[in-house]
Amino acid sequence: MWNRIVDPFDNGYYDYRMHESSNGFFRNQKPASKSDLVEYDFDTSPTLTVPGDWNTQEEQLFLYEGSVWYKRDFSYTPKPGIRLHLYFSAVNYTADVYLNGRKIGFHEGGFTPFSFDITDRLRSGNNVLILRVNNDRKPENVPTVNFDWWNYGGITRDVLLVETPDVFLDDYLIRLPQGQPRKIEGYFQLNQAVEGEKVTLTIQELNIRKTFTTDASGRVSFTLDARPQLWTPDQPKLYDITIGHGTEVLTDRIGFRLISTEGRSILLNGEDIFLRGICIHDEAPFRQGRIFTRDEARTLLTWAKEMGCNFVRLAHYPHNEFMVREAEEMGLLVWSEIPVYWTIAWENEATYQNASKQLHDMIMRDKNRCAVIIWSVANET
Repeated sequence: MWNRIVDPFDNGYYDYRMHESSNGFFRNQKPASKSDLVEYDFDTSPTLTVPGDWNTQEEQLFLYEGSVWYKRDFSYTPKPGIRLHLYFSAVNYTADVYLNGRKIGFHEGGFTPFSFDITDRLRSGNNVLILRVNNDRKPENVPTVNFDWWNYGGITRDVLLVETPDVFLDDYLIRLPQGQPRKIEGYFQLNQAVEGEKVTLTIQELNIRKTFTTDASGRVSFTLDARPQLWTPDQPKLYDITIGHGTEVLTDRIGFRLISTEGRSILLNGEDIFLRGICIHDEAPFRQGRIFTRDEARTLLTWAKEMGCNFVRLAHYPHNEFMVREAEEMGLLVWSEIPVYWTIAWENEATYQNASKQLHDMIMRDKNRCAVIIWSVANET
């Protein structure tokens, strides 16, 4: 539960000349006397559930588009050699993020994750996290003003506090090389250019346990002999993967498949496949609002399976990560898309950069998901 203040005129963000205020709601001030001009109070404000959209939690916010301030306290004791990251799975549409009265970052785009290293901004004990979330539709946004889904506002997906070592595994990729079903390739990347770090890959079912050493850029690239069972809609085989680096251990479930085209045919693992699919929105099956549980994702995907689908288009924006992972577990191929839609501001350079960043972040999140066979750059291309 997060305290919330609805701010339709952005009085908590701008001063009277519409400049970003240095004394906004993010300061979380308390009036010393009744004459102090502090006309807000998070401690007595109503609450919203996170994850969740504001439209379906309060009747008076159903049609609301604008700014809502969110506030959450958390207690933390800093630990030597440990970094703390604040991770948002998605916030629609823009997020100004403040910790203990100081701005730590900004994000634009309602369907992709983002994070901040907050180690140096923490206080021992109580910390105050405040967000200004705004879902105004604008011609230069991605998506733009006109689109055919509900403009749910809010912190719509999970928020996490993530502990890592000072030097940690920042990125990894594990897959088949194109056209080679008997090898596995990939890379591991540290957050710093540290040479000589040991990284161990374990895939127990394939009898793989291999330790690598990072190069001067903090990176390992590898190719290994292997004979994994290939993932298909009929047999969606996934392997438990473990990546070890010092005290940190990352786990994932990854499948291996080949995807290619030949003329007008789509080939999965070298064999012609016909896609029987349907479009799905990231909307809860038995209530209004965005999906935020695996069970809700599985319900929608089960309906697709019952219709005879082997393929789903997750229209028109990156869906909750649960949707992609559940599709993979259930044997559904995935088309994943960014919200470049209809009357997009084609000539606006900032709009292009925004769309490009959303595409990048969608692929970064789901590049290890073998179910994804199409990265779509726009609607109806």
